[in-house]
Amino acid sequence: MKKRLFSGLLAAALTLCLLPAAHGALVGTDEMSQVLSALDIMTGNENGDLMLSRSVTRSEFTKLVVAASPMGENVGASTTVSPYPDVPYTHWAAPYVEAAVNAGYVEGYLDGTFHPDENITLAMGVTMATRLLGYTDADFSGAWPSGQMTLYRNLNLDEGISIGQNSTMTRQDAMYLFYNLLTAKTKEGKVYLTTLGHSLTATGEIDRVALINSAMDGPVVMTGSWQSKVNFDVSTATVYRAGNLSTLSALQPNDVIYYSKSMHTLWAYTNKVTGLYQEVSPNASSPTSVTVAGKTYPIETSAAAYDLSNLGSYKTGDTVTLLLGRDGGVAAVASSNTVTGTVYGVVSLVADNSYTDVNGNAYTAKSVTISATDGNTYTYPVEAKSSFKAGNLVQVTASGSTAQVTRLNQASLSGKVNSSATKLGNTALADGIQILDVNKNGLSVKLYPSRLAGMSLDNDDVKFYRKNTAGEIDILILNDATGDLYSYGVLTSSSEKDEEIAGQSFMSGTYQYDVGGQTYEYTIQNGVLNLSVGPVKIEGSLKFPDKISKLDSVKLLSVDVSTAITNNNDSFPVWTNVAVYELENNSYRLSSLERVRTGYTLTGYYDKSIADGGCIRIIVARPS
Repeated sequence: MKKRLFSGLLAAALTLCLLPAAHGALVGTDEMSQVLSALDIMTGNENGDLMLSRSVTRSEFTKLVVAASPMGENVGASTTVSPYPDVPYTHWAAPYVEAAVNAGYVEGYLDGTFHPDENITLAMGVTMATRLLGYTDADFSGAWPSGQMTLYRNLNLDEGISIGQNSTMTRQDAMYLFYNLLTAKTKEGKVYLTTLGHSLTATGEIDRVALINSAMDGPVVMTGSWQSKVNFDVSTATVYRAGNLSTLSALQPNDVIYYSKSMHTLWAYTNKVTGLYQEVSPNASSPTSVTVAGKTYPIETSAAAYDLSNLGSYKTGDTVTLLLGRDGGVAAVASSNTVTGTVYGVVSLVADNSYTDVNGNAYTAKSVTISATDGNTYTYPVEAKSSFKAGNLVQVTASGSTAQVTRLNQASLSGKVNSSATKLGNTALADGIQILDVNKNGLSVKLYPSRLAGMSLDNDDVKFYRKNTAGEIDILILNDATGDLYSYGVLTSSSEKDEEIAGQSFMSGTYQYDVGGQTYEYTIQNGVLNLSVGPVKIEGSLKFPDKISKLDSVKLLSVDVSTAITNNNDSFPVWTNVAVYELENNSYRLSSLERVRTGYTLTGYYDKSIADGGCIRIIVARPS
């Protein structure tokens, strides 16, 4: 059985294609081909082409049946037995015909021949499929194939297939039949896919991510003769790098490669981290996780475990580079002298941390914690006399046996991000661009390019950017540009008083607000905010805010997870973390978008214009 590891990046890449398919709602051929390739049932030629328009012979279909059966992986490519006179042991299909006949999935003709090169009809294919489900000829009454075809329709094996029972099947017909077979019930009442050792999702659908995961081998680090470690010719493989469709020539040294022969595909992961090797757990004899630069990573491979153990070449106190695999685990370890790479980010904390040197001695060093553009947080020791503080823009560069933290000079840029979020002004945004929005206190949020679509950035909005060798922006650090670093909620109570004490007038205010269902109270002893109840933006701490301000409003005609249509038929982006409240009898109650889609009048509340990065932050629903 191949490795079964969850792939977060792969999940992200497939999300748009994983909508559940009810009976009568066909999934796309891409999904079907991926599933059947992952199960090694139906694979393409040396170029990955499934040749779906080609007709299918009896021998070819028999091989598909064997591949789709529980014994699929155990049938070899050769045999010493000739199952039929016209299928001698030297015939390429002999081992599959022999296995299928012995299992009762297929029969020859009455004259003792098999006719391996004869095109298969739908009725023949359906009969073999029903036998995979555990049915025999004794389960059907009447003349063949009426009973089998009735079951074929009752089990929804016919979805996507329009040919008649006596028509020749194409490979596309076979693809539909085998895909439908996976979710059909066996004679014993089990879902067929589960009899092959695979599980379904919680909603009873085919778990495509898990299946593709199970078909993936690796990892292999792209160094030296890495291609010799992959069990197929990669020259025509489909290649994904960092979650994007790519090419073989785009792969870079120290990329971590996973591969699938049946899917004729390579997946390359590019994440790496350089820092001080601090400790391993549970012990140096058999490490399963390692802490580098203040962050702990699971160890994915035996080679990495060996390198980080007391038998390997790396010891605590060394500066190392971890090459990370698809789950964020350590696939390999490299010396910082052999791997180049720079971490960009903002300092979020400066404090003393404890470390262990290469001789095993404990020491304390001034350290900076950095929120990096890759979305991770790292901690690095720095010189005691350094003047780093929260909010500093920095880069970390591997240099010899150390990781050097240095201040970055601001590199301003202005322009409008296009609607597809592929350009800023006239400059292209690189695939896999890392974007971070930060404020002066070191708080940060990782953004995806789509968040900036249609937004105009001026020089004050951009703190730093870097271009790759192609002239594309691949690192972008913004200066509190989007407003996503703040909290948004509803001011539910506002009590402002003007009191006279010893002949002097004093204003005071007490405010209650709900953020995500949590209630907070804030009191000002010498001043007021001049705020009435309603949706608000909270800057700073929720308990001791720096500022609370009202949001602007717009009536909404409709809303989904990403876009709201206003009463002027304008589109307004909806924040990923939008909160929905129901308002009835002057009382706010946290709700959900699904609950208020009908029977309510909706009002959206936003912080600023779309061009400035504004979003619908709060939706208030009032009963119609």
